[in-house]
Amino acid sequence: MKIDILNLDGKKSSIEVLDKIFSAKINNRLVSSVLYKTNANYKKRHAKTKQQNEVSGPTSKIYAQKGTGNARHASRKAPIFVGGGVAHGPKGELSYKTRKLNKSEKKNSIASLISEKIKGKKLLIFNNFNNKIKKTKEMSLIIKKFEMTNSLIILDKSSKENVEKSIRNIPNIKVTDVNHFSAFDIIKFEKIVFTESSVKELEKRYS
Repeated sequence: MKIDILNLDGKKSSIEVLDKIFSAKINNRLVSSVLYKTNANYKKRHAKTKQQNEVSGPTSKIYAQKGTGNARHASRKAPIFVGGGVAHGPKGELSYKTRKLNKSEKKNSIASLISEKIKGKKLLIFNNFNNKIKKTKEMSLIIKKFEMTNSLIILDKSSKENVEKSIRNIPNIKVTDVNHFSAFDIIKFEKIVFTESSVKELEKRYS
């Protein structure tokens, strides 16, 4: 399929893109599953309690088993005592099982979301940013001109180097490259912005 490509003056041309990425079947069930797994894997499990074998201290019986009239007890490290181990408590991040995401799931969900953005006219493709933009003010004017105030901007390496410093202090904008964005990022932002080179890089990666 063909899609419009813009330069910073607003002039349009067209570029040929792969149908399986930019005109894919929209699979909401798959996207929902991928977002659930991604979101679950972002969460860190830091809570950790000591079990009985991890509490420091002597393991000797606190008093004789018979003849005292009291219940039988072992050491003070038992879970029923204050300062003892915790039975069945949280075991920290290492014990948490991450949810596996297959490569095909990632690719198909991202293709589905990109296609949905195109359908809603929420995707822009620019010519590569060949000239360095140093001023945040200059970049802000470009963002306002093309209504990119809430956007995920996916750039090629050279374009990223040319605009990254001028854009990093602007709120509600995320600049990244083809290798470092997820379905969660696409959902989070209203629009997606590519450059011509980043589109070609995406096609190589997903073909």
